[in-house]
Amino acid sequence: MAPLQVRQFITFCLLWVGYALTYFLRKPLGVIKADLRDQAGLNEAQLGWMDAALLAPYALAQMALAPAGQRLGARRTLGLGLLAAGGAMLPFGLVGGPGAMAMMLALNGAAQSCCWPACARSLAEWFPDNRRNSVFGLFGTSAFGGGILGTAVAVYLQGAYGWRLVHLIPSLLCMSFGLLVLLVLYSPEELGVAVHEKDSAVTKASPPDAAQRLTWRDVWQIPVIPEVAVSLFFLKLVRYAMYMWLPMFLSQQLHYGRQAAGLLSLSFDVGAVLGSAVIGVAVDRVFAGRALTGCLLSVVASTLSLLLFSLTSGWGAPANGLLLLVAGLFNGGPDTLLGAAIPTELGQRDERRAAQAASGAVNGFGSVGTFLEGPLLGAVALHLGWPAVFYSMVLSSALAVLCVLRADAADRRWRRCRVAPLLTAA
Repeated sequence: MAPLQVRQFITFCLLWVGYALTYFLRKPLGVIKADLRDQAGLNEAQLGWMDAALLAPYALAQMALAPAGQRLGARRTLGLGLLAAGGAMLPFGLVGGPGAMAMMLALNGAAQSCCWPACARSLAEWFPDNRRNSVFGLFGTSAFGGGILGTAVAVYLQGAYGWRLVHLIPSLLCMSFGLLVLLVLYSPEELGVAVHEKDSAVTKASPPDAAQRLTWRDVWQIPVIPEVAVSLFFLKLVRYAMYMWLPMFLSQQLHYGRQAAGLLSLSFDVGAVLGSAVIGVAVDRVFAGRALTGCLLSVVASTLSLLLFSLTSGWGAPANGLLLLVAGLFNGGPDTLLGAAIPTELGQRDERRAAQAASGAVNGFGSVGTFLEGPLLGAVALHLGWPAVFYSMVLSSALAVLCVLRADAADRRWRRCRVAPLLTAA
């Protein structure tokens, strides 16, 4: 392998493991909800607010700190974020009651908020533009891979040692890897490495301090960014509803045992891993880089799969697992592209080199859906019952279809406006 390819491989692996660890640390909360209800005395609505304690700071800090992360750089942002997130969750379940646990979750969410934009920026720096969707699609498997491992380890620790210890190992791993990132992860510019097939026109035309003058409002005014952000809002609401509530839905509504429910819920995660890996390659090869068109078709398929699951949920474990796998397959891919590859491309179109800021703003706004799902679905489960919870997810996925359709139309208009002057000149 050429030296550049070796460095790209090392960087990709560092980023993949680093971001996987954020989900390794985040996912166990969904596994222990039944324990929090039975042993800590929390009802469904209060469990929903636990989700919000983790995810509201994540979303709000990501939007607020996106321009700051642009200035700090990927290495420091990701490394310090992992250290802080692991430290916040180290005593979870061992010290204090529900209020203390909510505070730890909030600190964890705020620390994790800077990790995704940092990863998106580093990938954009190290890989050529014509492979962006494929690289981001493969990288997106980190979230779902970390979620799978986080669920499996949490189920094991829950059964062997009780729910209070499920966050201990993930916290220690997260902190250790944060130190490794600070020591090893560097940008091509820091190493004096040239990445071929990068569009450098924007970079050359940009003033050196352009990124430092960016505000959240500036990022929001970049064309197509608002449409992509709202699309991601509804898609993440569905994804995190499945993460945080699916094990409890399977045990309460479909009467699986707790460990069986936790393991069956992995079907959605496995499908999401496959979808994230496949959609990026498909977009580059089948849709000629038109990521929003590929996302639109995928979200339609995910919505139909969720609807079929809700209608056939009494058919048993094989049918349940298959439809959850398909729903995850078509949900995971668009989530990755809408949260990273697409806003990175949109940010690079802007003359201020706003790739990391655009990714942070879009993913932060999308993450508002992640913390709203907790109180919303907790209240739905408490007052309307578990079947209404799943139909709420189907509705949110259908709204995501409409939003991606609008984003795709806006992107097509931008592309036509860009091509028209070239055709006129020719």
